[in-house]
Amino acid sequence: MAMLGTFGRVVAMTSALALMAGGAAAQDRNAPGGPESSAFTLETDQPRTPEQEAVRFDKADLSIAVLPEDKAIRGVAVLDFTVLAPVEALVVELDALFDVSDVQVDGQTISRDQWSNPEGRMTIQLPRPLAAGERTSLRIAYGGQPRTARRAPWDGGFVWSTAPGGEPWIATAVQLDGCDLIFPCIDNSNAEPGQVDLHVTVPSNLSAPGNGVFQGKTDNGDGTTTWNWSIQNPNIYAVNINVGPFEEVTGEYRSRFGNVIPMHYWHLKSDRPEDVQRLFAEFPQMLDFFEAYVGPYPFGDEKMGVVETPHLGMEHQTLNAYGNNYDIDGHGYDDLLQHEFAHEWFANQLTNWNADDMWLHEGLGSYMQPLYARWLRGERYMHRELADQRDGLMNRAPVVSRRSQTVDDVYNRPAGPGGDIYSKGSLIAHTLRMTMGDRDFFEALRILVYGRPDPAPGNFRPVTRSTPDYNRIVNEVTGRNYDWFFNAYLYEASLPVLTRTRDGDRLNLAWSTPAGVFPMPLEVEVNGRVRVLEMRDGRGFVDTPPGAIVIVDPENKVLRQLDEVDRLQAYRRAQREQRQAAQ
Repeated sequence: MAMLGTFGRVVAMTSALALMAGGAAAQDRNAPGGPESSAFTLETDQPRTPEQEAVRFDKADLSIAVLPEDKAIRGVAVLDFTVLAPVEALVVELDALFDVSDVQVDGQTISRDQWSNPEGRMTIQLPRPLAAGERTSLRIAYGGQPRTARRAPWDGGFVWSTAPGGEPWIATAVQLDGCDLIFPCIDNSNAEPGQVDLHVTVPSNLSAPGNGVFQGKTDNGDGTTTWNWSIQNPNIYAVNINVGPFEEVTGEYRSRFGNVIPMHYWHLKSDRPEDVQRLFAEFPQMLDFFEAYVGPYPFGDEKMGVVETPHLGMEHQTLNAYGNNYDIDGHGYDDLLQHEFAHEWFANQLTNWNADDMWLHEGLGSYMQPLYARWLRGERYMHRELADQRDGLMNRAPVVSRRSQTVDDVYNRPAGPGGDIYSKGSLIAHTLRMTMGDRDFFEALRILVYGRPDPAPGNFRPVTRSTPDYNRIVNEVTGRNYDWFFNAYLYEASLPVLTRTRDGDRLNLAWSTPAGVFPMPLEVEVNGRVRVLEMRDGRGFVDTPPGAIVIVDPENKVLRQLDEVDRLQAYRRAQREQRQAAQ
């Protein structure tokens, strides 16, 4: 019954906002040169304040009315916290572009002089100090024109688009900028809410698929309908808004772990049926692969969901955004959908401790594509994808800096690794697998993702992990010290260099890396016969008869510096610079 009361408030606010349309148009935040979100808001995964560390975020109940004609929303957010240490204020993030009309703590209205939101970090003074163990509820009513994403999903915010039939087609994507572009939250990966209930009110001719489990919809009798969803333990950018003229395709996947997982795909009504069916046929195939290689689908009691979006895609928990236009590119599968779906394990089940560990999302997720190519088409196709990844590495900065970073630091700033968290992360994972062997590699991966080596539906919860956590797990599983591996590949920008010298018929090989001794074993093929050099002190040799055909690392198991790739990258840089100069 409490939910229905919230819905009524949102419907009433929808009408009120329509009356404000003239004012909104006069101060159009979506117009060129209009107000912009603060620099603080456009960063995500910034350090928490002491007040934020002093609470546990138990639940968010979000009621959001979407107003397509005004490119605006109106929302009521009720955030429930458990106090872990004494606090005198609550601190959350909310984009200052929104107008806040009401703030309450435990039902008591907070006067305007007792809360502030100057740069998007909102501080609310509590009516009384709270002690550890107490619970509190913060209610914020807000609305207006949210930030429009200029280039989603790389630029965060709302996408206001139009479907081929002329209907509104709306989506959000906020990974690089944070949940505070949509609703009040603690915009840090260590502050995931335990539960989010999402109530989205839209014009009744449109649908609003959401994250988690569908809780039914309510016809408000005024031309709007409220769609209700509930999701458990979402990561901080995983809750999204989707509105459009969708049709739904459903099915069931019978898991190798014994449970049955519902599958849902919301697509535009204008899509060709053969495209829809071809893509939907990939759902159970992908599920089977990930469950075989990694472990149980983490959200089998909710759903595997996909929604078509006017932007390229994003890994929103249980409702992946898909905008690849059913592209066929020779991979043998839809690579965009497969990559985003990988994030159900590597982002949503396993969430990085800090953006500095983002390679745990993107690198491990990207490695799932060569492995999937192997699963579908064999070893040759895996190596083709690995070779494509290898050619694009920048090596301008360490994949992991070992200091707290924002997402922008990692993706967009010159001192960050940028795209290397994808391809280099994938190639590091492949080299680790080749070094450890499949049994230990996949056991360590399961422990990393699930917190245990024997995951089964119902016996695990989402985890937060760091790169040192992975290092420790690898050491424990193998019974060997792999610090040298993580030091060389994750914490150094440059790749290990292999030097070859000859002493008569003897071929001497030596590793060098700024990380120190690099005891990476190395395969050498001599006249078709392969032998393994242990390279315990970073050095080894092999005797080769005169005229022998010698191939070092014949299966490309070890990620290392290669002159040929360096020359290719230098050529590509020169070509880009010439094009830019010509423009």
